[in-house]
Order: sequence, then C-alpha cells, then structure tokens
Amino acid sequence: MGVRSVDLRKGTVLEKDGDLLLITEYTHKTPGNLRAIIQIKTKSLVTGQSNTMRLASGDVMDVAFLDRRKSEYLYRESNGDYVFMNSEDYEQFALSNEFIGDKMGYVKENTEVEVTFHETRPIGVALPNTVNLRVVDAEQAVKGNTATNVKKGATLETGLEVKVPLHVVAGDLIKISTENGDFQGRVKE
Repeated sequence: MGVRSVDLRKGTVLEKDGDLLLITEYTHKTPGNLRAIIQIKTKSLVTGQSNTMRLASGDVMDVAFLDRRKSEYLYRESNGDYVFMNSEDYEQFALSNEFIGDKMGYVKENTEVEVTFHETRPIGVALPNTVNLRVVDAEQAVKGNTATNVKKGATLETGLEVKVPLHVVAGDLIKISTENGDFQGRVKE
C-alpha cells in the first residue's frame, strides 16, 4: 500500500527492496521558501541495521501490512531459540535469540504476548508496558546507606538483572517497566 511521505509516522513499518524498515525517527523541515524535506531514521527488522533517508513531500513509500497475533511463550530450546504457540490455531514457531534481543528477560514461560507477523513470518514481540516478576536474589542492603534513591542489584525469576530500592528482598513480587527495566513498585499478592 502506497503512502505519501508526509503521512508517515514514527513506528510505521515500510517495505523497501524486500526488507522491512521500522521508522524510529521522523523529522519534517521546511527551510525558508524551499521545498519541505522529510528525514526518517529506519531500522531493518530483518538485519537490525539502521539507516537515514531523505524524502521529498511527494514521495510515495510502500507500507507493510502487519498482523498481531496472541501467542503463548512455551520454552527456550538448547540452541537459544524461543518457542511460541499461536493461541488461535495452536501452531508452534520459533524466534531466534538474536532476533528478539533482550525482550525475553521480561517474559516467563506460559505467558501470553503479542507476536507481530508480516505475511507468515514472525518479525517481533510486543510486550505489555509493565510485568510482575518475582525476585529470586537481591544484594544485601548496607546499614547506614540510606541516602535518597539508593539502589541495589536484584535477579528476577527470568534471569533478568535490575536495580531495585534497598527495601526489596528475595521473594518479593515487583512490577518492572519493559521499556527501560525500571522498578515500578512492589505488588501485593
């Protein structure tokens, strides 16, 4: 589907030369009485490579049709791939560790997430804004170290390591932001 460059936005996925490009930055400039210049930064969903493109306001780009499907994360294979099951037709598929990146540190086994597909190929995992995970190990707080906003290291049940306030101990259920890994608070059970 063709879309004019002035109608593109951050987060749109383009199809170009067989590659899928996610727009990570979008800038529209009109210098003086010159023509408008649109500059976008893209990241390839296939290779992970970043690129910058300049477009004229009349350029037409092909936007990829993406489908989000609820899928359940089942387990991690010995080769590092993550195995998911489509919640609608129960078909299983695997995504590589290089492809997903650090996102799986926020996901426990048997948790439902949204997987983005382009045609029949899975291209990404969409996580909720926050997740609740249990602390399995936390550093000991040092007595007298009560300065404002002091944090210590903690390991969560998925193996993810985060910084938490001194009052958090092993066994606590905490809320973590999936955007940046920040501690959001303790969760009452």
